[in-house]
Amino acid sequence: MAIDLSGKRILVTQAADFMGPALCKTLGELGADVIADVRPLLDPDLPAAVVRAAGEIDVLVANLAIPAPTTAVAEVGEEEWRNAFAHMVDPLPRLARAVAPAMMTRKSGKILVMGSSSALRGMKRCSTYSAARGAQLAWAQAAGVELAPHNIQVNAIAQNFVENPTYFPPEVQALPAFQERLKREVPLGRLVTQREDAQFAAYLCSDAADCFVGQVFPVCGGWVTR
Repeated sequence: MAIDLSGKRILVTQAADFMGPALCKTLGELGADVIADVRPLLDPDLPAAVVRAAGEIDVLVANLAIPAPTTAVAEVGEEEWRNAFAHMVDPLPRLARAVAPAMMTRKSGKILVMGSSSALRGMKRCSTYSAARGAQLAWAQAAGVELAPHNIQVNAIAQNFVENPTYFPPEVQALPAFQERLKREVPLGRLVTQREDAQFAAYLCSDAADCFVGQVFPVCGGWVTR
């Protein structure tokens, strides 16, 4: 099925990190007018300012990320915990306050959260990151059912083992130990490509995905079900 995003104005946050570059490229190739903002949304007032500067948007792609901490659970400090939530969770309600009213008035809109399947399967030394990513997914589920009557679809992609510069840069992919890990842990036997993930995100941004409400879609090569 061909994905057509012609006429769609799509705002991508933190667009230089995580899946941002691949998303902007793919969404643009499929006809969308992409507004890319590269800033981390730490300032409580920044999400509203970003949305205001973007003008009317049809789709918000909440692409939020930090380098994943690997601290043992008994050693996680206040700063690490707060930093993860400040970057990846706190912006969500602020973005929603900024975009949802206009979408509700128009009776049309989409919000897609680019999340992580680390929230769906336990990982050692990942408690901070997994907790923040889990909060993202829970938010998407709750916001999805609340906004659905307004014809606004809120969904999330929960990814892992997807080629991207934040978590799996080329130097990591080249390590023999990492290649062995892929064969051992990922039924697909390889990373999901940026293009594959971005195309699925594009589908969820399209009118063809109007039937999905508050859904979390694992994109991880089967890792969560191994």
